[in-house]
Amino acid sequence: MDTADMRPRVDVPSTALFTDQYEFTMLQAALKAGTAERRSVFEVFTRRLPAGRRYGVVAGTGRVLDAVENFRFDPDVLGFLRDHGIIDEPTLHWLADYRFSGDIWGYPEGEVYFPGSPILRVEGSFAECVLLETVILSILNHDSAIAAAASRMSTAAAGRRLIEMGARRTHELAAVAASRAAYIGGFDSTSDLAAGFRYGIPTVGTSAHAFTLLHDTERDAFRAQVDSFGRGTTLLVDTYDVTEAVRTAVEITGTGPGAVRVDSGDLLLVAHRVRQQLDELGARDTRIVVTSDLDEYAIASLAAAPVDAYGVGTQLVTGSGHPTCSMVYKLVARATSADAGAPLVPVAKKSTVGKQSVGGRKWAARRRDPQGVAEAEVLGTGPLPQELEGRELLVELVKGGEVIGREPLDAARERHGAARAALPVSAVQLSRGEPVIPTEYAG
Repeated sequence: MDTADMRPRVDVPSTALFTDQYEFTMLQAALKAGTAERRSVFEVFTRRLPAGRRYGVVAGTGRVLDAVENFRFDPDVLGFLRDHGIIDEPTLHWLADYRFSGDIWGYPEGEVYFPGSPILRVEGSFAECVLLETVILSILNHDSAIAAAASRMSTAAAGRRLIEMGARRTHELAAVAASRAAYIGGFDSTSDLAAGFRYGIPTVGTSAHAFTLLHDTERDAFRAQVDSFGRGTTLLVDTYDVTEAVRTAVEITGTGPGAVRVDSGDLLLVAHRVRQQLDELGARDTRIVVTSDLDEYAIASLAAAPVDAYGVGTQLVTGSGHPTCSMVYKLVARATSADAGAPLVPVAKKSTVGKQSVGGRKWAARRRDPQGVAEAEVLGTGPLPQELEGRELLVELVKGGEVIGREPLDAARERHGAARAALPVSAVQLSRGEPVIPTEYAG
């Protein structure tokens, strides 16, 4: 497959300084100690899901691949590191030629995950792997949090369309990433044109109350919008009086606009009244879109309302109360020396309760019951049990420094729908609970 069309549609600057300084501290010290070239295995995982969540959603993998490709130390970046005395000259010289040459395996984007799941595995020399920690975690923690919220909202919407519209509620670049993650999690479109430009996500837009207030009358505003965009446009009907606005919208368009948007009030009550009025006026094909600080619980509460689409902003782009997944990037195995044939040994931090990790380069598989429903997330460092063959979760993303796992965004979106459907039915309950399947270690 030609993957050129799956690259970002805008130029991406170096990602080398999306990095905590301690990565460079470790790099310089390891270079001086002669341990920097030891083969190492790092894994990304989370020790627990956000409180009450039943599953996590992997998102951001494609952006991680872009970040690894663009992790380069150009003269300006090296000059910054030199001028601020962050590292010494031998380390600067080593960085000048930096190119990640190792391997990366991971859960494919859109897959679900659970506590301990090795969501990403990065293998190479210690020096080249340790530098990627911060940028990888920045992307995966943010995007996976948004995708998990989007997935819950998609479940609550029960097939009704979802519009991502949170650009004004977060950082301008985070908004583009959030649109991408939301699309993976089940949203259908975005209001953010940068997300449409970069990732090909369908874009939509109506008008704000300011447009209505600009005109002398609401009728003038509706007429201007319909004259410009046609009868299929969506008209905002709650600037003044909803009932009068709906009547005016139908009069101007004849058979009713494509949709009306309601952004305030008791949405359940208003939606029923608007639907009844539209039907009585003969505008049976006019759809109803509701907005107004929705989250998955508000969407679920509108299940009985005659709503056709939901627009979600603030709660989505902030992870609906959980803006991060608390993923970590830990060294789990390293070679006994810098020799190419040196064996790997498992390593793990000894810690108090709550911050333990399991050493060793892991495989992951999902055990299913005879009906194909997931039963457990099984992890191990030894041979894969025969009964789990064909159920492995990690796929190869980077081989010898070359990206081989890039895929269209729609593939991740479709994968998530299939992965969520294969979980026990309790996974989609919005009530608080434990992970829907347990994590088991097979040794």
